[in-house]
Amino acid sequence: MRACIFFISVLTLSCWNCSRPGRQKVELTFWAMGAEGEYINQLVPLFSRTHPHINLHVQAIPWTAAHEKLLTAFAGSCTPDVCQLGNTWIPEFWAIHALHPLDSLVHHSALVRQEQYFPGIWETNVMGQSLYGIPWYVDTRLLFYRSDVLRKAGYSHPPATWQEWLDAGRRIKKLTGQYAIFLPLGPYDWQIPVILMLENGASLLKQENSLAAFDDPAVLEAMEFYMTFFREGLAPRNMSEVNNVFEGFSSSFFSMMVTGPWNVNEMRRRAPELQGRWGTAPLPFNRSGLSLAGGSSLVIFNHSAHPREAWEFIEFLSSQEMQIEFFRLTRDLPALRQAWQAPELANDPEIRAFYRQLERAVPTPKIAEWEQVAVKVQEHLERVAFGEQELQHAMAELNTSVDRILDKRRWLLSKGLLRQ
Repeated sequence: MRACIFFISVLTLSCWNCSRPGRQKVELTFWAMGAEGEYINQLVPLFSRTHPHINLHVQAIPWTAAHEKLLTAFAGSCTPDVCQLGNTWIPEFWAIHALHPLDSLVHHSALVRQEQYFPGIWETNVMGQSLYGIPWYVDTRLLFYRSDVLRKAGYSHPPATWQEWLDAGRRIKKLTGQYAIFLPLGPYDWQIPVILMLENGASLLKQENSLAAFDDPAVLEAMEFYMTFFREGLAPRNMSEVNNVFEGFSSSFFSMMVTGPWNVNEMRRRAPELQGRWGTAPLPFNRSGLSLAGGSSLVIFNHSAHPREAWEFIEFLSSQEMQIEFFRLTRDLPALRQAWQAPELANDPEIRAFYRQLERAVPTPKIAEWEQVAVKVQEHLERVAFGEQELQHAMAELNTSVDRILDKRRWLLSKGLLRQ
């Protein structure tokens, strides 16, 4: 049945992309990162059949080398035509005028429409008043929980509010004598505290994102909540205690964690004994139930000599059929809402919870320096978690550190040299 549906999809794609006679052959390059760079090759033959006027060349790049390689390519005017770009990287490449605006292409597209995408995910691609990327696949973070442990602790449902979250954690610790939740501490594990800040209505930056605002009362209130898990021994401080999160979750060393969609299949594969005893749910609600808008987008570089053909490839990957097929290959969540109607998404409760969370996903501040800022956030909070600093002192130091990172941004703004 699936093969039949896919064959029909091929015919459909062929119809709306049939090649005009005499159209000149174009060489098009696409750079993709990590596993996506390997899996995309399985879709290339179909693209070639439906777009015979385009020779597509795919280059897979490890995530660890991607950022430097892209900057080097831009400096040397040898960027690819189309590229997969993590959505937190878009502000940086926009700032250096590397990206081709997509507004007019979307305006004339029969396939790509803003309303078909999750609002927060789409927003990560908007810089100034223009669009520079099309969401390819998405992710966000939500709550993984042991339903059997929560039930024994008196909860027939996952915690729905911050108050319930803390109460459930205390009950689990009393019941099991173990930790209640795993909240990773490390230089690149900034997402959870930032989610809590945003969920509490905090402004992370101010004055056109040129100054830190981590002394905002809403930030301090959210971080007091976050630190309670460490202070009361509900979450481990020492990361060496958790060598394997799947084993820790399976053994009830902890019974909740905040993580992303990549761990759904990993949990099923590595802890099959937990079948029917765990679930996923949107993050507990305090003010708005927010989480972060993550994933990768498809961009066209300004140096491309073939933006029209590059857009044809983006449209191909943005069709409902290709979004579903790419999910089947990679388990990356589709950016296109219509693709979630596929049975393997619609009927999977652990995956379906991500749809609800993605409806309430928001971008991080859209500045080129964000990843530097984010590392500083976790660096300072880690000291508080280990009892080395008081929270207010740490947040004051964090403000100073972030203001230093944003020095150049303030100078550029003062000279009217920064794009807005």
